Amino acid sequence: MLGQRVLRESIASVYSTYIVSTLTHMAFVLVFGAIIYSQLKDPSLLFWLAALLIADIYVLFTPRWTPERPARESAYWARKISRMVTLVSMVTAVVPWLIVPHENLPMTSLLMAVIVGSCARAAQSLWPLKPALFGYTMPMSLGMITALAWQGDGLHLFLAAAGAAYLLLTLHAGVGQHKLLTESLLLRFENEALAARLGEQIAATERASEEKTRFLGAASHDLRQPLHAIALFGAALENELRDRPERRNAERLMRAVNALGASLDTMLDVSRLDAGVVTPVPQPVQLDALFLPLNHTFAARAEHKQLQLRVLASGLWVHSDPQLLHRMLSNLMDNALKYTARGGVTVTARDRGETVWIEVRDSGIGIAPEQSSRIFEEFYQINNPGRDRSRGLGIGLSIVQRLSRLLGHPVQMHSRPGRGTFFRVVVPAVKAPARSAAASASVAGAASALRGGNPESALPGRVLLLDDELEIREAMVGLLRSHAVDAHAVDSEEAAAEALKQAAAEGRPFDLLLCDYRLADGADGLDAGLRLSQAANQGTTATPLLLITGETSPDRLQRVRESRVPVLFKPVAAESLLRAMAELAAAR
Repeated sequence: MLGQRVLRESIASVYSTYIVSTLTHMAFVLVFGAIIYSQLKDPSLLFWLAALLIADIYVLFTPRWTPERPARESAYWARKISRMVTLVSMVTAVVPWLIVPHENLPMTSLLMAVIVGSCARAAQSLWPLKPALFGYTMPMSLGMITALAWQGDGLHLFLAAAGAAYLLLTLHAGVGQHKLLTESLLLRFENEALAARLGEQIAATERASEEKTRFLGAASHDLRQPLHAIALFGAALENELRDRPERRNAERLMRAVNALGASLDTMLDVSRLDAGVVTPVPQPVQLDALFLPLNHTFAARAEHKQLQLRVLASGLWVHSDPQLLHRMLSNLMDNALKYTARGGVTVTARDRGETVWIEVRDSGIGIAPEQSSRIFEEFYQINNPGRDRSRGLGIGLSIVQRLSRLLGHPVQMHSRPGRGTFFRVVVPAVKAPARSAAASASVAGAASALRGGNPESALPGRVLLLDDELEIREAMVGLLRSHAVDAHAVDSEEAAAEALKQAAAEGRPFDLLLCDYRLADGADGLDAGLRLSQAANQGTTATPLLLITGETSPDRLQRVRESRVPVLFKPVAAESLLRAMAELAAAR
């Protein structure tokens, strides 16, 4: 295959000067023929001149190679060009026998100059094809050498020897150039082949990564659907059994559902970060206010493992996104507790002038140097060949790395096997801002109407649900009705539009629309929800729309983000759903 490509390039080089060389040769032949005939007056020269012009015309008008010719025909065109130049050379080889016998030294010298010049030109234009080079130079040169040697005197023998020496030098130089060109072409094509194979491997790797992402997205979505229904049914059951002894089983069920949901949420976080749909909102953050909920979250777990958890107050402030920084530290603390069997975990913040070092230290198993470069890879776990579910999915540190790049907070790690590990997050420091009434109100507002008091008082009165899954509709309606919400569920946009019209006619419009992103037959729930929200326009504002989805596709997540429609990701915890509904109802 490479041989064909090299031959094709050689043919292309020769044919690049094909027409110009042939026309130049014809013009030169006419001038040379006129000169020698004017001096020697030999009629045989006219016949030779006519034969050479006919040969040139044949070469000029015969079908020739073009770049469109397939590579498999390269050998044929190489033989053809070699035969044509050999024909021209053989006709030229006759003329020394017509000139030298006249013993006209000036004409003999002119003849030698013409033949030597032709050989030199051939060495420059025909060396890519060695048969063509030999076929053009040897016949005319040998014709000249033999005609000179045939005279037998010392001068002509010297001229013959000189001609032979020049022929050998010309062929040696041409063969060297041919070898150099062939090697350079072979090297070029080999490099191109290597580059092509590398490109194929890169493309295969990218396809594998995309297929993995699609598989995780599809698996995540398909698992979220039934899990979402289980979570809703479980929440409704837990609410209905809140004053009965059977509530314990419902609580155990919800703990198991929440654990599975947390695993799926972790995969969703990776998809959202890769999709670029997470936009940081940097602001002054009080680390003590961030550390407090972290301590509450992990204290019981540390106590269960008989570990000492110390989250030390510092009074420092940093400039970051509080939610994303909280997730980074939460993942680091979760990882530390997983791999610590004795001792404890310490979280500290150190003032370093323009930056603050947040450090998470543990006395766990440590990380070997050869594994330290892999701990941020997805699904990579140390000493967990059996994929113990209690150690998670192996995505936590991968999320930390993505958040580190997103926030611009470098993460440093140092570990000694058997002695423990510490992670350091470097965050810009800021001065503590003056607290305002608005800030206090914001903090107070974090405890929503769903916490404390009567949750039903904050929820919308009537809700329309659009979802093509029967189990989801039944579970959602059951949950909402258990919280005194008048819920109506439909499976298509047409049925939803009809329900809106009927509600308007009865004077009992819906206060909120809940819509699944992926509907039956590929229908787009976001578009359908927006149309329904506008159709149910009450007064000057559209009916609030809350989107629910199990999507992990980066493109779809980006589209949801750009729509600015509030969204919850399956499986949706009942508390999260009710809180989001209450916030939308309160914002009207």
